[in-house]
Amino acid sequence: MRIPFIAFLLITAMGIGSAGCSDTPESKAKAKGQDIWFEEYLHDYGELEKDSDGSWSFVFKNLGEKAFVINRVRSTCGCTVPDWPREPIEPGATGEITVKYNTATTGTFLKSVMVYSSAANSPVKLQIKGRVVAKEKEEL
Repeated sequence: MRIPFIAFLLITAMGIGSAGCSDTPESKAKAKGQDIWFEEYLHDYGELEKDSDGSWSFVFKNLGEKAFVINRVRSTCGCTVPDWPREPIEPGATGEITVKYNTATTGTFLKSVMVYSSAANSPVKLQIKGRVVAKEKEEL
């Protein structure tokens, strides 16, 4: 009877010991030494209507121990225009990098945006993809 009781105690102790551990994407990124962490690195618009708003905001968080600055954000072409915060991002703070894709031309797209910062894991590559389709004609 002692063996099952000892096993029960060990299992209970292991469960209590691991209760504080977190397996979130954020905690995994911090364990890998990532200072700037994004909620997503690839955004799929799906289908967008021609001439619609192609804006998307990538939300990020400073997982590091010190503030970092985003120095520049560069896109792979002029059809994707990024906007980012210029002030230092303090530890634990969040921010957004907004990209606006020009939906004037129909067809599929996959565009990259490189984020250069003073964070340990710089640069970071973000991507947007989707398909721009013609507007449906309105019936009278």
